Amino acid sequence: MNQEFIDFINAENSPVFDGLIPALSNPPVRSIRLNPLKHSNSLINKLSGSLNVPWEPLGFYVDKENSFTVDPGLHQGLYYVQDASSMILGEVTRRISRMTGNRPLRVFDSCAAPGGKTISILSSLPDGSALMANEFDFSRAEILKENLAKWGFANVIVTRGDLSRMNKVRNYFDMILADVPCSGEGMFRKSPEAQRQWSTALVEQCASLQLEIIDKIIGSLSPGGFLVYSTCTFNTIENERNVELICEKYSLETVDLDLPSQWCISSGVNTSNFCYRFLPSRLKGEGLFLSVLQKPGTLKEHKLNIRNPRNVVRYPTWTTDLIISDDGKTINGYTPSLLSMIDDLGKKVGNVIATGVEVAAIKGKDVIPSQSLALSVNLAQESFPSIDVDTDIALNYLRRQNIELGTGLPKGYVLLKYNGYPLGFVKNIGNRMNNLYPSQWRIKHL
Repeated sequence: MNQEFIDFINAENSPVFDGLIPALSNPPVRSIRLNPLKHSNSLINKLSGSLNVPWEPLGFYVDKENSFTVDPGLHQGLYYVQDASSMILGEVTRRISRMTGNRPLRVFDSCAAPGGKTISILSSLPDGSALMANEFDFSRAEILKENLAKWGFANVIVTRGDLSRMNKVRNYFDMILADVPCSGEGMFRKSPEAQRQWSTALVEQCASLQLEIIDKIIGSLSPGGFLVYSTCTFNTIENERNVELICEKYSLETVDLDLPSQWCISSGVNTSNFCYRFLPSRLKGEGLFLSVLQKPGTLKEHKLNIRNPRNVVRYPTWTTDLIISDDGKTINGYTPSLLSMIDDLGKKVGNVIATGVEVAAIKGKDVIPSQSLALSVNLAQESFPSIDVDTDIALNYLRRQNIELGTGLPKGYVLLKYNGYPLGFVKNIGNRMNNLYPSQWRIKHL
């Protein structure tokens, strides 16, 4: 353990941290969150002996020996491997929804990769809501895009770029998540590298960056809207002190979430603000800090604002309940709320790398169904001939290897299923099957 960190935490002189240092020497716990629109009864039965995450009905602690990479269910988006502490974002979203009368919300996840917290929010939003998820780093943005495509919800747009562009978006979002880059103390059990690179200088550097991020995004929060500030670190400099500075600078007030005491979530350290700490010495999860801050004013009702015409589509029956757009290169499907958000924000959102569901790519006369369509909860499965495959074929498909499915299947696009849930597409050209799984997603090592 990093001695500088031990001395730093001891200097905080708070009973909240009693037992923390020994707890950080224990192995991390593992947990998964089920997709509310995809999870199978077989998966529920498999988890019947597992402990439920107290604050997330669809969260379960799992055996640390599980190898998720070789489970096709992970790649189908039936579940997401997520730290239990981070699952609190689902409960936070549900509580904010109740505070706002369970009406549709417009949400911005400002530092979203790899996407676990985005998924928690998406899975807990009221019907008719829409979310924009952003990531600055190129490679991490691609991971975010992949994870959200696998989750299969059509009410999300993924962007990449610097948050300074958000200064152009004023008073728009009802809820903003700022899961800001931090010194990573809460990841010590998972990452020895996080321990090695930790220093008090890094803490101060991160605290300054966190405030810069808030300054870039706070203007896009609606009056009456909620800023959810979170870190995966323990120190008060990046947490309670920053919350206090944010409240003072922008006239925000922290919100009492009234979380049950039996969840063993600790309160803030030396502060009158409502802050919540997830400490591995007190609960089954990794380190997390969270505070919900509300902007003065009253949230307004939203009206759908869809101005831009959409082209006539050649294959509208491949999806259900979506507005379809065909731009000559790709076919995309949107929920009305997401399309309204896109039209509202226009070019202000920056570099868009995914919107709604990519239904198909258009190449000459060919319309090729996309992998995101196969994994979308809006897929009209009856539009394609399908076959349920075994584990070996499913893993070969995910490795993007050649697969054989026997005879009797019609030529054209065939939907593969595994345990009854869509896995992806192949194209039957008679003498062989073309594997259409995205090469950048393939499993490289088993």
